[in-house]
Amino acid sequence: MKYDAVVIGSGLGGLICARELAKSGRGIVVLERQQQPGGCLQSYRRAGLELDTGLHYVGGLDAGQALHEAFDSLGLLSLPWQRLDPDGFDQITIGNQTFPLVQGFDRFADKLSEYFPEERTSLRQFVEMLRQLPPMEKLIRVNAYDYLTSLFRDPLLINVLSASAMRMELRRDSLPLFTLAHGLSSYIQSSWRLKGSGNLIVDSLISDIKAAGGEIYCGTEVTELQEAEGRVVAAHCTGGKTFEGSLFISDAHPQITFDWLKESRKLKGVFRHRIAALENTFGMFTVSLVLKPGKLQYFNHNKYVYRKPNVWTFSEEADSVGGVMLSARVPENGHTDVRQVDLLTPLPWSLCQQWTDTRVGRRGEGYEKLKQRLADDCIKLAERVVPGLSDMVERHYTSTPLTWRDYTLSPRGSAFGVRKDCRNPLMTMLSPKTPIPNLFLTGQSLALHGVEGVTKTAFNTLETIKQTKI
Repeated sequence: MKYDAVVIGSGLGGLICARELAKSGRGIVVLERQQQPGGCLQSYRRAGLELDTGLHYVGGLDAGQALHEAFDSLGLLSLPWQRLDPDGFDQITIGNQTFPLVQGFDRFADKLSEYFPEERTSLRQFVEMLRQLPPMEKLIRVNAYDYLTSLFRDPLLINVLSASAMRMELRRDSLPLFTLAHGLSSYIQSSWRLKGSGNLIVDSLISDIKAAGGEIYCGTEVTELQEAEGRVVAAHCTGGKTFEGSLFISDAHPQITFDWLKESRKLKGVFRHRIAALENTFGMFTVSLVLKPGKLQYFNHNKYVYRKPNVWTFSEEADSVGGVMLSARVPENGHTDVRQVDLLTPLPWSLCQQWTDTRVGRRGEGYEKLKQRLADDCIKLAERVVPGLSDMVERHYTSTPLTWRDYTLSPRGSAFGVRKDCRNPLMTMLSPKTPIPNLFLTGQSLALHGVEGVTKTAFNTLETIKQTKI
């Protein structure tokens, strides 16, 4: 059967594109290699509990804010969102000091000015930049670390402002101010956590796709994109399945997408080399803790804990955990104690590299020992803000960049796709357009990371398709 559009990958970007195209009356099919849709949004079940993978909180859902209009049009504002503590949606612990990041731009500056009174004027200037968010072309070439060190004199304040960027990747030489600013601005506007798993978002979008006549096939892995006369005409999948289409959208990593084009007269060698040479962000090590009942009261914020003062160098200690994020699952059924807490820390690929040729469940004793050591390190560091945490744990589950690689096909298990580089933005900021006129890209490797970035990129992909003659 031939479809108007074939969407490859059921991550957030792919599902948004499929939903909008299906609701516009086009015949849509979504192809997902895993048995469960959702990409990094999906959750998994262990011993009767749902455990999240990549979704922990989002920003800017109030009227007039960064994600409100998009989530409203997608029908996602009706999901059970819980606003995080306005007086400290993130708690940053560096050494023996903890600093709250509060919601509201003026309140954000005023609160940090209480700790850093000599930086009050600079904090006002900083939040004004976050409030206005200048166009990408003005911020993408600016080095985030250089900007902060030129604006602020106090190294501790610089580290506090940077600390939550652990989820994006703190690299002094390359992180663009554009990436740092967008990653912080929407959370200052307002921060939210789902009362439930990320599957709530996935199920809502899929329900809309199916209601509009779209189709979704899980367990259907693309192995090749067939090109004819300079256009993609079919996606060939495992099991001998073939899906023909007029339009193709890939939510897979760009390096994977272009590898599917075995023969192409449109993709030149220099283009393939450019895509293959792109560096990717770190993967993440995650410890999903299941706590004993009644042991820990729910905390309505995220905690970031760093072992040493300089947060910009914490990940350079490849053999130990230098920083960890704690995120608690909202209790259900009226309970006040928390049963699930996720600990996350970036993990260099070098620690996983010896198991490159293995698959989930078949990596051996050495790998299991590495995971246990890292989990123990994460828990020990987290005990700086949750004393006695190790005694509260009933059981835990872990994942590494190898896990992410096997489930999402992201090269080296990258958690946020292509690394953005202020020194060479034109090479690392990708367009939805490709050299093949009816093949488009979406997802966090293009411009912005995270839920906000993927959502905005998906709508940019749709607008690009609308403006392109196919």
